[in-house]
Amino acid sequence: MRKKLSLYLILSPTFIFLIIFTYLPLLRSLTDSLYDSRYSVEGEKFVGLDNFYRLFDDPIFWLSLKNNLLYILLTVIPSILLALGLALALWENKRVNRWLRTAFFFPTIIPLVSAATIWTFIFIPNLGLLDYYLAKWFGPMNTNYLGMSNSALLALSLVGIWKFAGYYMLFFLAGLQAMPSSAREAAVMEGASRWQIFYHITLPLLRPTINFVIIIALVYSITQIDHVVVMTQGGPNHATSVMLYYIQDLTLNSHDIGKASAATFVSLILLFSFSIVNLRILEKGVHYEH
Repeated sequence: MRKKLSLYLILSPTFIFLIIFTYLPLLRSLTDSLYDSRYSVEGEKFVGLDNFYRLFDDPIFWLSLKNNLLYILLTVIPSILLALGLALALWENKRVNRWLRTAFFFPTIIPLVSAATIWTFIFIPNLGLLDYYLAKWFGPMNTNYLGMSNSALLALSLVGIWKFAGYYMLFFLAGLQAMPSSAREAAVMEGASRWQIFYHITLPLLRPTINFVIIIALVYSITQIDHVVVMTQGGPNHATSVMLYYIQDLTLNSHDIGKASAATFVSLILLFSFSIVNLRILEKGVHYEH
């Protein structure tokens, strides 16, 4: 009983924080989604699932969901591949590698708002660094990358990759350094190539780390929208309106709390589903005996 009680006491702060900052907000979001509290309605009126019906009838919601899924593909996959490549290249604990790790990690400590401001200057038509260097190869450039629907989301994705790839690199470095060297040494003695060692030994042993990084990257790709607010404000023509920005716009500009709560609850369900699928797929074969 004392052992059980001590365990509960140790875990109680975590339970309290989970209840206050996770489960209660989730319950509040679900409750608010059942009421209509727009300024056009006097007080709060119980409307049941009407907010969900209005949400699913809104084409901007589906466009924001599509943009968010596309943004996930444009940021999560490239940033994880880049982070893994950097970790493999900087695996050895050399002095130059330590300096390079610091350099690649540096964007992580820059606030996303500041990073968005920096990249806004880079994307300025004709005057920005991107057009300046492209003009040397292709002639005078005057491309409004943030003002065109077919390039604005891609520009935001570049900011996300630049900002978080170094952060994910640290997890891969930790995973690589924690792996037992005996398996790789045995493979080298058997004459395995570098690619065979990576594909058959390193990559399988890194699967728990990859699993964790993918979940973190999914959360960041949905919750980090400071650069959207600073650089495009959801434009042009809602081309960069992602789910969290759509929810923020409903709350602050339309004052449609019920519909925003419904969108929040749907987003949480989708994120939870992504996480479950990811765990089911990547957890297979991740446990090894030492």
